[in-house]
Amino acid sequence: MKRILLLATTTGYQAGEFRRAADKLGVPLVLASDRCHVLDDPWRDGAIPVRIEDPEDSARRIVEFARHTPVAGVAAIGDPVTRIAALVCRELGIDFHSPEAVEAGRNKFLARERYRAAGLPTPWFARFRAREEPPESVPFPCVLKPLGLAASRGVIRADNRAEFLAAFRRIRALLESGDVRKMKDETSEWILAEGFIPGREVAVEALMTRGSLRTLAIFDKPDPLDGPYFEETIYVTPPRTELPVEEAIRVTLAQAVRAVGLSHGPLHAEMRINPDGIWMLEMAPRPIGGLCARTLRFSDGVSLEELILRHALGEPVDHLERERAASGVMMIPIPSEGVLDAVEDLGPASATPGVEQIEITAKLGQKLIPLPEGSSYLGFIFARGQSPEDVEKSLREAHRKLRFEISVSLPVV
Repeated sequence: MKRILLLATTTGYQAGEFRRAADKLGVPLVLASDRCHVLDDPWRDGAIPVRIEDPEDSARRIVEFARHTPVAGVAAIGDPVTRIAALVCRELGIDFHSPEAVEAGRNKFLARERYRAAGLPTPWFARFRAREEPPESVPFPCVLKPLGLAASRGVIRADNRAEFLAAFRRIRALLESGDVRKMKDETSEWILAEGFIPGREVAVEALMTRGSLRTLAIFDKPDPLDGPYFEETIYVTPPRTELPVEEAIRVTLAQAVRAVGLSHGPLHAEMRINPDGIWMLEMAPRPIGGLCARTLRFSDGVSLEELILRHALGEPVDHLERERAASGVMMIPIPSEGVLDAVEDLGPASATPGVEQIEITAKLGQKLIPLPEGSSYLGFIFARGQSPEDVEKSLREAHRKLRFEISVSLPVV
């Protein structure tokens, strides 16, 4: 019997989507996740407990499991567990990105070095130890960011010395926070500074098969992302761009993939476009995060999760073409820090023409933290339409109708 191993974090949204895809395929799914490794299966879901801060030991646990319960393929959701997946696949002889390529992809400094060496357009960049004093002088404007965090967490623009110092100290405090320190990741010791790249931003979802690259979707990001923070909101596909630019995006991605060394599995990339060319921002050896994959549908109603699982099992997926209707998602931003007390007007917002679904993922009573310190959204709005413009209009209109009550302090118990 074919089984597939899914590595995921307990804080991610996507595990349920992959489980539903596995059920549709009739393939048993074994979950490996960062939960208690002392208690005996406290969640009663048969998951293998792993420790993200110790990828080698976690990989050993999974390999031991696979020795007596073989798995035919491996999929990973989120940057932390992708390292574990790469180690497991190397040991079991399963096709996947190599551990070295995964590390180069997730470490923003190493990726920048690889892009520069490959001749890709690259801004000036340097890394500095977070616990040491900030450098005396850097060019402005620039962007500071942690080396290993995702989803724009800790990414701050600085236009002068005062803003640079404030951003540096703010990121340092973030790297000292409990949820980051518990990862015991060497990347948390550093802060990257690089030249600000002006221009419009796009995202690319792709899949690699033994070194062969297939672009699945290119997303426009219609909101300007100029700082001081870089909260992503709307993704729309297909992009509103000329075909030569789309081809240049694909060529740049192929060059970046070769530079980093990725070879087999999904990947998600972010780029900027300006008159000087296509500039790589980041590239992660994993699928798009959150619930954003719901924007993509393929032949016969196949979801992105199902496509990834089929690919991980070695099944052919090139014949599965993406649905051509325009689609998009809004990641609902957190407007202010506080506690979520209520969500209002969800019905009218859901009835907005073009809107397919609104899913509020934040829970009532949950403490909300906006970017750059935060790492989540209030939820997701999904829409489809005749054109990207129609989709964007539907997303914005639905968002305007929603009301969120957020108290400024924790409720009294």
